[in-house]
Amino acid sequence: MPFDNKPILVFWETTKACPLNCIHCRAEAIGNPLPGELSTSEGKALIDAVSGFGKPSPVIVFTGGDPLRRKDLFELLEYAKSKGVASAVAPAVSKDLTPNVLDKIKSCGVASISLSLDSSYSWKHDAIRRKASTFDKTIDTIRYAKSKNLEIQINTTVMKNNITELPRIFALLKHENVRVWEVFFLINTGRGAEVDDISVAEYESVCNFLYDASQYGIIIRVVEGPFIRRVVKLRASQGAYWNCEDYLIMREELISKFGEPTIKSTISQSGTLDGDGIIFVSHDGAISPGGFTPVVLGNIKSKNLVEVYRNDARLVGIRSRSFSGECGSCEFKNICGGSRARAFASLKDLYGSDTACIRVTKTVPREHTAPYGP
Repeated sequence: MPFDNKPILVFWETTKACPLNCIHCRAEAIGNPLPGELSTSEGKALIDAVSGFGKPSPVIVFTGGDPLRRKDLFELLEYAKSKGVASAVAPAVSKDLTPNVLDKIKSCGVASISLSLDSSYSWKHDAIRRKASTFDKTIDTIRYAKSKNLEIQINTTVMKNNITELPRIFALLKHENVRVWEVFFLINTGRGAEVDDISVAEYESVCNFLYDASQYGIIIRVVEGPFIRRVVKLRASQGAYWNCEDYLIMREELISKFGEPTIKSTISQSGTLDGDGIIFVSHDGAISPGGFTPVVLGNIKSKNLVEVYRNDARLVGIRSRSFSGECGSCEFKNICGGSRARAFASLKDLYGSDTACIRVTKTVPREHTAPYGP
């Protein structure tokens, strides 16, 4: 498999502390740091471990919580730069994220930053983040970062209360000349366990909408929805589309704004899974396949990250697609593999099937006997 030897991304949850209180927060972030967070020297040891995968090294993503709540963040970013380890930062949008801070992030050689935008309406985004004026500050931050040529990625988590807004969020990102849109499919873990998820048919609709949207020049990636690669393959090879009302409404809204797409899709037909191309390190050093998959594989304080990634039997099983049920027998398992986080959250089985995939549930909207059409 392409990622047997090393991941392309190492996510480090630098802290649980965050000024926001988002309704779907995986980390269940809190106001103040927890005891036991990795020290500065332990953080540098983690960076050394990432370097130990060899050149080119994986990108280390400083996430949280809010990494800006670590007083040593810039020291750590400079250390990564000195070791030749590329870095990215996922800051919370708060009063701490000032133009001066963005300048310092860029001066540390950070490859990109990611910000969250979960609604096209300021009031709704602020309600999701549980912090007033977060939407307006996010737009201001996008504009400042772009003025400084700091690469920026926008993250959107799809939930029941924002699915119909996806065409408008996409239009907003186009207007702001955002280059990368990363769409997160909800995992019912952390505070996200209390958030209403979309239906299986709606997941399929969103995947088909994102395929369409990816033909207008924005790079689109999907987190915890690897079955989009099946959709991309079917759409690209057969010209088939999802004949479902909610998708057709989103498609029509997209075309009414931008016309018929003319560019090849930016969504890859291959990619990562938790434990297959990515690995996650928590605030206290615990190693997991991914941030949404709380299966502890060890701790960097006592285990070598490179050895864990390459040799842990659970990760080897993921990379060899040793799954049960529909995910184990699916013809698309090598390009997809299903969300390991969702299988674990819903079935408590790291190798179980992805319950958001229509091939697993065999769900077809009642009004349609032939859900895909030319």
